[in-house]
Amino acid sequence: MPRERSSAFAPGRVNLIGEHTDYNQGLALPFAIAEGVTVHAEARAPGLAGQGRVEAHACALGESDEFPLTDPPAADGWRAFVCGVVAELGRAGFPLVAARLDISGGLPFGGGLSSSAALEVALCLALADLGSRALPAKAKVVERLDIARLCARVEGDWVGAHTGLLDQLASLYGAPDSALCIDFSTLQIDPVPLRLDGWRLLLLDSGERHVHASSGYNDRRSECAQACRLLGIESLRQASAEAADRLPEPLRRRAGHVRGENERVGLAVAALRADDLTALGALLNASHESLRDNYDVSTPAVEAAVDRLRGAGASGARLVGGGFGGSVLGLFAPEVPNPDGVREVRPGAGAHLLTP
Repeated sequence: MPRERSSAFAPGRVNLIGEHTDYNQGLALPFAIAEGVTVHAEARAPGLAGQGRVEAHACALGESDEFPLTDPPAADGWRAFVCGVVAELGRAGFPLVAARLDISGGLPFGGGLSSSAALEVALCLALADLGSRALPAKAKVVERLDIARLCARVEGDWVGAHTGLLDQLASLYGAPDSALCIDFSTLQIDPVPLRLDGWRLLLLDSGERHVHASSGYNDRRSECAQACRLLGIESLRQASAEAADRLPEPLRRRAGHVRGENERVGLAVAALRADDLTALGALLNASHESLRDNYDVSTPAVEAAVDRLRGAGASGARLVGGGFGGSVLGLFAPEVPNPDGVREVRPGAGAHLLTP
């Protein structure tokens, strides 16, 4: 009897603007990209719900792992994501069967393109679909918002990075030729046309890897929570300019970044709707300067990449991702040639199952 199979693809993302705002119930404007992670899942023992083992292969790394389907162990690196997704899917009531997983993709780990969220989302979709195929009587509807929250639990509880939902939502809800304006106080997602008309969005890798769990990312989130406690509010989305200015340093600058970044997202949406990419470039520059000066998440390697893109004629350039390394995004007008060592990114479709 042939074994059940399922495959899923989840894209990485580029956050056009709106950095470190998601866990502050603010606004962000990401888009999904063409590159991502693909997971091929094959049932090893069809029909054995909650029994057996999971065999996982990270093809690009040439590494493998195997662990029990029930009560997966704590792990490090890419293995933590796989074990965490299996455990959290089981806790959420999704039917699971012993499986072999082949994981492949073209996203650089730690490059600021959310390879981790793409991995989590692809694993969730493939494993949930495989379980429903092998055990149709136990099948459960896959709600994308629930998958995003599940993946965030994996990041926090299994990997140790207390991220918001930006990366997962961008990967799950991405659409061609569109960015997504996400309001994290309501989780409303509004597509915004991203008409480039000859302009290009180019990425330059700073050469410096970042890992949220071991970088200052969690420190920044803790600082924002401390600022909220001092102000007596639930999130920095609610902070007035007058109240934020009374905070001690560095909390005053952290709150200032969040307030300013939310405003820049609104202005970026207006610029895109007006096809004013020159204005968008200026907003990218302002975002980076705030991330560098107010949020302290840039590094010398990132600054060198920003300077290189601006020196090559970028209308705007800023770090993308949580900072502390990763990639820099540059916006280039049609008449400006591409500098060496960059790659172009365009908005693409969100995560989906692949036809067998």
